[in-house]
Amino acid sequence: MSRARWQTWLRPYAPFLAWPRPTASSLRADARAGLTLGLILVPQAVAYAILAGMPPITGLYAALLPPLVGILWGSCGLLGIGPVALTSMLIAGSLSGLAWAGSPRWAELGVWLALMSGAIQFAIGALRLGTIVDFLSSTVVKAFTQAAALLIVLSQLPALLGMDASQVWGALREGAPAVAWYSIDKLGALFGLGTMAFLVLLRRYGKRYPLVVFAALCTGVLSWITGYRARGGAVVGELPAGLPDITMPTLMNWSDYRALLPAAIVIALVSFVETLASARSISRIQRVRWDGNQELIGQGLAKVASGFCGAFPVSASFSRSALNVYSGAFSGWTAGFSFLCVLATLLWFTPLLAWLPLPTLAAVIIVSSVLNLMEPKWFVQLWRASRTETFIALATVVATLIAAPQLQWGVLAGFLLSLGHYLYQRSHPRIIEVSAHEDGTLRDRQRLDLPPLAPGLLAVRMDEALNFVTASPLEHFILDRCRADPGIRQVLLHAGPINGIDNSGVETLAYLVGALRERGIALHLSGLKKQVEDVLRATQVLPLPEPGKVFATEGQAIAELRS
Repeated sequence: MSRARWQTWLRPYAPFLAWPRPTASSLRADARAGLTLGLILVPQAVAYAILAGMPPITGLYAALLPPLVGILWGSCGLLGIGPVALTSMLIAGSLSGLAWAGSPRWAELGVWLALMSGAIQFAIGALRLGTIVDFLSSTVVKAFTQAAALLIVLSQLPALLGMDASQVWGALREGAPAVAWYSIDKLGALFGLGTMAFLVLLRRYGKRYPLVVFAALCTGVLSWITGYRARGGAVVGELPAGLPDITMPTLMNWSDYRALLPAAIVIALVSFVETLASARSISRIQRVRWDGNQELIGQGLAKVASGFCGAFPVSASFSRSALNVYSGAFSGWTAGFSFLCVLATLLWFTPLLAWLPLPTLAAVIIVSSVLNLMEPKWFVQLWRASRTETFIALATVVATLIAAPQLQWGVLAGFLLSLGHYLYQRSHPRIIEVSAHEDGTLRDRQRLDLPPLAPGLLAVRMDEALNFVTASPLEHFILDRCRADPGIRQVLLHAGPINGIDNSGVETLAYLVGALRERGIALHLSGLKKQVEDVLRATQVLPLPEPGKVFATEGQAIAELRS
């Protein structure tokens, strides 16, 4: 077999074979973008590991091999894969109540959460079921993101000010806010608030310069000079140098897997929706097509790789993906250079992270959450578009805040509300009486104040498929109108908008033919779609009994029924 045939056969299993052949100029562009991304990823990875309640070193483990795997087996080579704020918050919320944050048990559950959510994504992609993600509406995901961002900010406020979170919340519960106020570490607050001000004020340069790295270097040096760690300040601390051990984690009890399953499903779906936004944006910029199922496989394998490295679930970061594009990245080789940057950190530079103040990382998390996740104007736009969806969004936000830290229940509440709204819309189709408009089409008679199409004729249109949900409303509409007006002798069902029919629809249509015929009323059909007509002929509903007729177009129906 020739090399070209081998590549064609292997491409579905190794999509990186379709990457363009690198050139000297493209490699320079990828190296510049990848090293920039790697420098930013290192402090962010440590910060998001702490947010997830995992040991800080696992953030670097999650930033090493998983992004490379995700890019190699995904469909979008410029995604910034690694630890992200939203997924880390979901991990922290999912594991609360099952173990103590930072404990070996917590880390073990986090590893299995990566393996389970990765396996779910891989299975969905391999079975070509990527469209299942569409059932989680963008309204619910966006609303959940807003609530999660708010919770992220609130959870990081104590760390931002150098305070112990448990002591702060305990003092507030006991009605002693003064105790919480006096527990503020002034130097730690200076690190946190200074970093926040630096990142916010200079955010316009964030795509050009690695501001997070500058902030980490400056505060790390100041922490070492001032002896912040020696005086009890919260710092990252010593991190083990070297590469992660790639091993299969110890098996747990079946009850543990059942407890993790809902969270794994939510993480798999929400993280992919987050990836979806980045991949769509990049594909539109590059004018290339991307494969959602292949991306699910890549994201799933990245999570599995993270689990085998002893880390937690990863996802695609919108901000890091945008940075890749802005930096002029050309292909997936960018991930290779980012890999080298994280690798060098693990091998030689972990001692430098020991002095990094936790308030600095809290500031990085807060700024990332506020700038990249929170969009208050979105609620205004949603209100203008749909009042019902605005209610669903607000209910999702409230449910997420109430369910905290078990954030997955907020997503579930929003999903059920959006599903209920969808089913309500499908069970209440738009059914109207139509008449001839001056442009020669059948339009809404009531809205446009049109005269009847013809004396003794009721012309009806339903803007929905004819199935078990919509069949009864159509039947009731036609029969009720006929009972209310004994002068009706003909009924025209304009079926142009009906793009599908099931057995319930067939039975309803057959019943209408017989019921109307008993009343001396003829039923006509117009504009039947081929797939609907084929089913009606196969079930012998067509041809219609005389004097019923089937008109190919609405124009033909108007001309003949008016004559």
